[in-house]
Amino acid sequence: MKKDANSVHKFETLSDAHRAFGLPRPMHPLISLIKGTPSWPEILQPSQPHVLGFYKISYKPKLSGKLKYGQGYYDFDEGGLLFASPGQVMGGVENEDAICSEYTLLIHPDFFLGYPIAKKISQYGFFSYATNETLHLSEREKATIMSIFGIMEVELSSRIDDFSQDLVISQIELLLNYANRFYKRQFITRKVVNHDLLQRLEELLAGYFSNEEALSKGIPTVQYLAENLHLSPSYLSDMLRALTGQNAQQHIHEKLIEKAKEKLSTTTLSVSEIAYALGFEHPQSFSKLFKTKTNLSPLAFRRSFN
Repeated sequence: MKKDANSVHKFETLSDAHRAFGLPRPMHPLISLIKGTPSWPEILQPSQPHVLGFYKISYKPKLSGKLKYGQGYYDFDEGGLLFASPGQVMGGVENEDAICSEYTLLIHPDFFLGYPIAKKISQYGFFSYATNETLHLSEREKATIMSIFGIMEVELSSRIDDFSQDLVISQIELLLNYANRFYKRQFITRKVVNHDLLQRLEELLAGYFSNEEALSKGIPTVQYLAENLHLSPSYLSDMLRALTGQNAQQHIHEKLIEKAKEKLSTTTLSVSEIAYALGFEHPQSFSKLFKTKTNLSPLAFRRSFN
């Protein structure tokens, strides 16, 4: 499957993906569970950028060596789960790991129609994580995930009946709930690395305001912070929520209020000047946020110091 290295190939359907990699046609048009073998060393992992029209969950039994993250390493380096959502650009990474995926589950969004998971699946932030934010599993966690894949494999290879879709969807929900639990564990067991990232975030925000970048660039965005920390926005928010109880947007707001209080109490700048210095386009937006967070208007807060 040779294509221009700079092109982005789009797999609209499961059949497109199976055909591109020389796999048999999927038994079901909306869901496919592929068990990897050494004969498919790059299963659904092309080197050029590509976009999927469906969800992808894959387990790689071994990642290449210890995976570095910031100044530390992941706790488990023997393999992990990768998640991707429809419309997400993937691939094109240098030195892409070519280890065969032991299991790859592909699910078209239409498979969920009529089930609560159709709306709930968007709540699982790990579908937006980057490759370096893979869920690394302990041996016990791996056994749990493999057992779920095994049940799905039996069900999907059996004769389809009135219960088939209900049973498979219940297993997908079980897998996602376990993944959610294991990611929470990953945030906890990697507290040293995450606290290092939190410190770098604080330094990034402090520099942003002290260098008056807010005047020219506006309020710092979650995307800006994530890019500078080499994280995906979803992972940054989930990491912060695990450490501080606040997501990235709430963390930015807290920092804005902290800097606003400092300027209101130690300078004679007008409310409008403070608003512009913090990156707000309109002073009214600043005043509204300040009152929401403190129950006081900026002027009322300033008067409390006189």
